[in-house]
Amino acid sequence: MTTTSTAPTAGVRVPFTLIGIGVLAMTAVETLNPEYELVSETLSRYVHGTAGWLLPAALLAVGAASVVLATRLGADGRRAGRAGRVALMVWAVGILVAAVFPADPPGHWSRPSLSELVHGNAAFLAFAALPTAAVLLRRTLAARRPGLRAALTALTAASIVSTVALAVFLVDVMDGGPSLGLGGAPTLVGLVERVVLAADFGWVALAVSAVGSRDARGRARRA
Repeated sequence: MTTTSTAPTAGVRVPFTLIGIGVLAMTAVETLNPEYELVSETLSRYVHGTAGWLLPAALLAVGAASVVLATRLGADGRRAGRAGRVALMVWAVGILVAAVFPADPPGHWSRPSLSELVHGNAAFLAFAALPTAAVLLRRTLAARRPGLRAALTALTAASIVSTVALAVFLVDVMDGGPSLGLGGAPTLVGLVERVVLAADFGWVALAVSAVGSRDARGRARRA
């Protein structure tokens, strides 16, 4: 009985802890740098601010949690499930690479350094891969925990819409903008990026919960 009751916690403790560390680190670095404009400045630039190391730490933590998730999904007989795991690993590797290669300081859009180019391309590849994984893994995750179907669908839709919006804003900024602004903010690219991160991190957390619950039921049957 003891083994069965503690199995669910053991199954999700590590990835949930990593996601929590990532969220807390990003919240902290945002709070410690009030001089940055959260509406128009991407979080990547915060690496040059106070306690900037918290940003790559956050990305490393969530990337590691995503690797754990992809591994625990296991083999899936459906083609969509296999492709979804690949897309999830692309997301994980993308944000891990983005963590290692820092972005340039604020305002350096026109002449990016090599590190900025690697960071930006890796990050956007990750942003594109996560909603792809979410769509492909929808049936697999819903089958593992049907009660999360609606929440997973909502976060998948939010990830898709916000990622498309982020692409539009980034192209605008890099093409001589910014012009897609509101009121006193010259661009909303920072705000849109934060929506993307919230949707993506939320989806990863729900996926971990779904996989963990399935693992726990399997252990309970064996016990």
